[in-house]
Amino acid sequence: MRRTAVTSESLASVGYDSTRQLLEIEFASGEIYRYYQVPANVHRELMAADSHGRYFIANIRPRYGFVRLGSRRCPRKPGVARRRLRHRSEQSG
Repeated sequence: MRRTAVTSESLASVGYDSTRQLLEIEFASGEIYRYYQVPANVHRELMAADSHGRYFIANIRPRYGFVRLGSRRCPRKPGVARRRLRHRSEQSG
């Protein structure tokens, strides 16, 4: 799926397939996730949002099923920690 680069601290690029209602997000960490049954208006609102990361956290992460596709990471620099993106269902109390 073709993705468009976005200006965001947390998201690197966003792609959308309107026929299958699939949203693909590459995070700044290099992780790539695909979200299912995402309506076209949600994609449009994400792309138009003042903060792509905040819109994602509030409107996509808690509502749509996803699968991790992989990573486009560059090798990490020594001593640089990598944050793991967790779905809300994985977070404890």
